[in-house]
Amino acid sequence: MKVAEAVGRALAAAGVDHVFGVVGSGNFHLTNAMVAAGARFVAARHEGGAATMADAHARTSGRVTALSVHQGPGLTNALTGITEAAKSRTPLLVLAAEATAQRSNFRIDQAVLAHSVGAVSARVTTAHDAVDQARAALRRARHERRTVLLNLPLEVQSLDVPEGVSLAAVPLPEPERVEPSRKAVADLVRALERSRRPVFVAGRGARTPAARDALCALADRHGALLATSAVARGLFHASPWSLDVSGGFASPLATELIRGADLIVGWGCALNMWTMRHGSLIGPDATVVQIDDDPEALGAHRPIDLGVHGDVERTARRASEAGGERREGYRTPEVRAALTARVRWRDVPYEDESTRERIDPRTLGIALDEILPAERVVGVDSGNFMGYPSAYLSVPDERGFCFTQAFQSIGLGLATTIGAALAQPDRLPVAVLGDGGALMSAVELDTVRRLGLPMVVVVFNDEGYGAEVHHFGPDGFPLDTVTFPETDIAAVARGYGFEAVTVRTRADLKAVADWVTGPRSAPLLVDAKVTREHGAWWLEEAFRGH
Repeated sequence: MKVAEAVGRALAAAGVDHVFGVVGSGNFHLTNAMVAAGARFVAARHEGGAATMADAHARTSGRVTALSVHQGPGLTNALTGITEAAKSRTPLLVLAAEATAQRSNFRIDQAVLAHSVGAVSARVTTAHDAVDQARAALRRARHERRTVLLNLPLEVQSLDVPEGVSLAAVPLPEPERVEPSRKAVADLVRALERSRRPVFVAGRGARTPAARDALCALADRHGALLATSAVARGLFHASPWSLDVSGGFASPLATELIRGADLIVGWGCALNMWTMRHGSLIGPDATVVQIDDDPEALGAHRPIDLGVHGDVERTARRASEAGGERREGYRTPEVRAALTARVRWRDVPYEDESTRERIDPRTLGIALDEILPAERVVGVDSGNFMGYPSAYLSVPDERGFCFTQAFQSIGLGLATTIGAALAQPDRLPVAVLGDGGALMSAVELDTVRRLGLPMVVVVFNDEGYGAEVHHFGPDGFPLDTVTFPETDIAAVARGYGFEAVTVRTRADLKAVADWVTGPRSAPLLVDAKVTREHGAWWLEEAFRGH
């Protein structure tokens, strides 16, 4: 058996059940071996899309997902998606063929490339050790939540595995979870007992049902309100004490209540400039606590009063086990009434600026939220429009929202939703894009249609890069470089086999309701011509420091 086949079979046996990519000569045998061993291969039309699909699938499924690419250009094409995954600490295994011959046109320093974007580099070096080296790379991706680039030199792939090398299926052990120290738990409990207005902010490290349940129980005991970072949106959807998202997308009421907290506890949450609005959400007298299983994350983005090195679920349970009297805390009748009435963006009054030609993006978001089934998984691209779906489209839980925006690239939203959809096949996938990101990634519309995904793709179309238009336009700078002629994106979608509708008014959305009714035999694209007179409310915050 050749090394390429042995590595592919070993990775599938170890639990890698989805691999995304574009196949060329260098990764042909490896990919086919994984398929033969039971993994599902999802062919994208571009490696950039494949990388983001794999990233989103890993985030939504909670399992390590693989990306398979050709040597050289296959890897460089995928680099933006790999960078996003690395910055987000996604457990992603990148399987990259590697040309090592000095005169090969495909040769680049792939290890340096990985290091430069924050990924971990590994390499298969010998036929005897290849399987063990591949398993080690997979183990690191899973146990350390890292994006790992496993380089597979062409000359090693073609070697025969020596007799006596074990090729037995070996599943990976479960990662060990960090137990917090007793002192740290005691310090956390004291902070909670002193607090009158505690707020919990949960992030990526809290995105499991078990962690959610543990946090809700602890919050119930101490009267804490519940919020999330953008990547964990939906975690507390069922709680009447949920503030939804903290930071740039927070509603006015959520912002007010977080600023009023005397204790903010970040659970697996970076408390970075976005989640805390450059620190403006932290009151001058508030105590800040951070819990994370990575000690380097504690205090990385801002000063904290207490750092707890520990797994989120275990830390919350240990704090609950400490007992103590149940307290009202921030959960007063007045706060409960306010949350019921106006914590959602759709409950915030606004002046509808829709015309006969263009629909207000707020009106569009509210209408889509009413029309589309509640059991959905939403993927969002970047741009001026981004806050509208993030604020106005509700999601059922933490698996219902996939936000690939650590690197702040546009063009990832469609691939994000494809990957998330394959991890949640029982939900309606909803991709929300700007026109810039939609046209940048349009080739993956073919992937949606080919896979038979019953997806809704919504394009907030303002015929330009709206973030730049509204950031630079008020100062009188020319905008020719960031505005474009009208494009019939609905016609583009029809060319890929989609049903499509152009929306200018709320009445035009009847076509979306009709599609939802069924039979949904083809995916649907909504080319929504949105008003473009103003920048989004979160835009100024997003551009601070730019």
